[in-house]
Amino acid sequence: MALDGHCMCGVVTWTYSGDVTRNLVCHCADCQRATSAPFTAFLGMRPEQLRWTGEIRHYESSPNTFRGFCPSCGSRLYFRSDRWPHEIHVHAATMANPEDYLPDAQVFMPSRAKWLDRLPSITAHEGFQQQPSGHSPAETR
Repeated sequence: MALDGHCMCGVVTWTYSGDVTRNLVCHCADCQRATSAPFTAFLGMRPEQLRWTGEIRHYESSPNTFRGFCPSCGSRLYFRSDRWPHEIHVHAATMANPEDYLPDAQVFMPSRAKWLDRLPSITAHEGFQQQPSGHSPAETR
């Protein structure tokens, strides 16, 4: 399987040629904090079949566990740990076509944000439904 992706600004890119080892949505508290989101979706990839271009910085979030990010735009790129030495967990949102991502499992369900259950029942909009209070439309562009 051939896949590719990049960070938000495009300075860091990746290509992968191999079988994906995992397609997971993770609800653990560490992923929530690391991504500032209620969950993260990632693909497990074999490091020897993954190629990166551009500078990547790392944050050691726990002993021997590293989270890679682009120093230019701050995009979170991957998670790697000595617990899984033969995998790098690349964030699905960095895929060139993230809409093609198909998770096959969710993990750490006890940490899942409870408010996610409300999403199907609340109003949905294609964009911001109103300007932030106290700002004119020109200020928010």
